[in-house]
Amino acid sequence: MSPPPKSAVLLLAHGSPDRVEEIPDFLRYVTGGRPMPEAVVKEVQHRYGLIGSSPLTRITLKQGELLARELKLPVYVGMRNWRPLIGDVVEQMQKDGITRTVAICLAPQNSRTSVGLYRSALLGDSGTAPFEVDFVDNWHDHPLLIKAFAEKFAAGWKRACDEAGVRVPIIFTAHSVPQRTITEGDPYEAQAKETAALVAMEVPSLTVDDWLFAFQSQGMSGGVWLGPTVEDTIRGLKSKGHRSVFLQPIGFLCDHVEVLYDIDIAFREFAEKEGMRLWRAESLNESPTLIAALADVARSRLQPAGEPKQQIVQIG
Repeated sequence: MSPPPKSAVLLLAHGSPDRVEEIPDFLRYVTGGRPMPEAVVKEVQHRYGLIGSSPLTRITLKQGELLARELKLPVYVGMRNWRPLIGDVVEQMQKDGITRTVAICLAPQNSRTSVGLYRSALLGDSGTAPFEVDFVDNWHDHPLLIKAFAEKFAAGWKRACDEAGVRVPIIFTAHSVPQRTITEGDPYEAQAKETAALVAMEVPSLTVDDWLFAFQSQGMSGGVWLGPTVEDTIRGLKSKGHRSVFLQPIGFLCDHVEVLYDIDIAFREFAEKEGMRLWRAESLNESPTLIAALADVARSRLQPAGEPKQQIVQIG
């Protein structure tokens, strides 16, 4: 009789260096080894320097630990662009005797620029892994994910409205991608906007007139990136007489440079120069509702095989 399958969950994320000095190596992973202009490297180093460091890896590992406790299954975490690298984690999973896994991208909206690259990093050129993989392409509309965002949104927006003394307009945001990606059929734009609409519907007091959608963190490389930008959207609100704005990112599941620098520093400074005050919703980070969402996604794909409770496996 063959042994029972040994099941696990694999969380996949972008990855982020721990120190400013590691930025050049990190960017080489991002570009697949292509050199970045020195000015771009220095700008990224400057941004990381202003926030101290990115907590993305630390928070993602913690999310995995909490998920392991919830599922009572081993949960691994692999990063595409930094340690623990997806390839190294796959090797460790094979050594640990894992025979099947649910792979969940911590980018809930599906784009070939994120989810597609995670899949490639996991499956490689052969399109296979050393164990059975159930790859979750997207979970952007999962009810518990929507609830998790709505919980953070409701608390933050109420505080902003109380402090401003008015009903503060909202901009939902997601990371931009090259426009050609959408033109060629990528579902990302539609899924990001659907997530935002579902979060808005989860808050009974919101109306369609309360919120807008914008794409943030457009790349420094050439070509047209998906918009409208947050800056243009803030200017549009100002032209209508608004003097305050609330941002709710719906494509990011934890704090990292696109939140801690792009929103908390760059967009806030931009808003102040436009005579406006800016607030944002707290990131999901270790939200119990987020962990419940991840657990439900995993359970829907994989019946736990009864392994003993294990903590997250860290590589590197």
